[in-house]
Amino acid sequence: MKRNRKIKILATLGPASANEEMIEKLFVAGADVFRINMSHAGHDLMRNLVRIIRNIEARHGRPIGILADLQGPKLRVGAFRNGREELTIGQKFTLDDNQEPGDRNRVFLPHPEILESVKPGERLYIDDGKLQLVAEKCDGHSIECKVLAGTVISDRKGVSLPDTVLNVGAMTPKDHEDLRAVLKEDIDWIALSFIQRPEDIEEARQITGDKVAILAKIEKPQAVKRIREIIKVTDAVMVARGDLGVEVPLEDVPGIQIDIIHACRKAGKPVVVATQMLESMIGSPVPTRAEVSDVANAIFQGADTIMLSAESAAGQYPVEAVATMDKIACKIEREANYPRLIHAGQAEPEATEADAVSLAARQIAETLNLPAIVAFTRSGSTGVRISRERPEKRILALSPLVETARRLALVWGIHSVVTDDVRDISAMIGHACSIAHDEGFAGEGKKIIITAGVPFGRSGTTNMLRIAAVDEYRKKA
Repeated sequence: MKRNRKIKILATLGPASANEEMIEKLFVAGADVFRINMSHAGHDLMRNLVRIIRNIEARHGRPIGILADLQGPKLRVGAFRNGREELTIGQKFTLDDNQEPGDRNRVFLPHPEILESVKPGERLYIDDGKLQLVAEKCDGHSIECKVLAGTVISDRKGVSLPDTVLNVGAMTPKDHEDLRAVLKEDIDWIALSFIQRPEDIEEARQITGDKVAILAKIEKPQAVKRIREIIKVTDAVMVARGDLGVEVPLEDVPGIQIDIIHACRKAGKPVVVATQMLESMIGSPVPTRAEVSDVANAIFQGADTIMLSAESAAGQYPVEAVATMDKIACKIEREANYPRLIHAGQAEPEATEADAVSLAARQIAETLNLPAIVAFTRSGSTGVRISRERPEKRILALSPLVETARRLALVWGIHSVVTDDVRDISAMIGHACSIAHDEGFAGEGKKIIITAGVPFGRSGTTNMLRIAAVDEYRKKA
């Protein structure tokens, strides 16, 4: 099954899409990667979803990526004596460590890390910013605030801290428990929620090793400020616009999205754009014009993957949402302006053999009008580097490791195939030509360009280019 687009689609699974028949329909409609949200999925459900996806993968003979999204720290106020309270703008309101039910003047905050970290002048947003406070007095046990905007607070509403760096990691005890369960399954990516700094990635890496790849969700302004440091230590990034739009001004989000996409492309790290892309399709079989434009902008900007959340997890039209996103992507990538816009964000290659070879492969394929670039890749890094160049030609990534092929399902332009390992150049070329032909990338009389690393079997050694005639080498294979 070969997609007719280069950008990838990530679909979230949920109540509307938790059975095998529906998941298969989503895959056929265009989903390349499936997201399991550990905020809502227990371990038994997670294991069942993985089993279903791997069954579908086996039936269709195509690698499918799976991403487990860890919940991260959920910061909430305590309960109120009356369930909710009406406040007035300008009044004093205190968050403290007193476990008594709250009233119009105070409420329990069961997070000592917040009480210890917030400083005067820093803002606190309650209930997705519907209530906005500013800290005036802090003593480690209570935060006396002034109400800036909003007039209602109620039980266990979420707390956002746009100005405060908490002195705790991004992983909670629940995340550690979930991660231990995830690492026992055939899952390819984990997503870390509400990270603030690169050290949050390193904390998770010490647990995961190379068992899964790590995706950093950018939801906090603290992470935006250190985005380039975070990109260096993570395997991929998600622009999680929902929570990000709570803690930064909404008008800043589009610019942040462009900056993160550009920084990820420069670093050669996959980037996902997420949240409310086709939000109206939760209850409607068609999207709004604005949503179509939003999806199109992410494609024009060069994102690797676009994501559906509630649209595929809980909406009334999950298959239609995936099919619509696929249809939009296919159309946009064929627009006359697409090559110009996609290359406007092109980053200069780094002074490495891998980058030089990847750039040369793109230029040769486009100059000679070759139908495909074939990359032998053990770790996936060769495929990612070629994808970074955003070539006009298709990328066929061949790997002996199914884990690598599945991870590459998140990466722009890559069609992955699991194949036997190769030990010499002749076998490499024969494999490349046969698979390019069989997968529909290069027909009779065509040539392809092949990249690999010598010596074979060693990761990170991309240093070779070959042009091969498909007919000639298929006969030798």
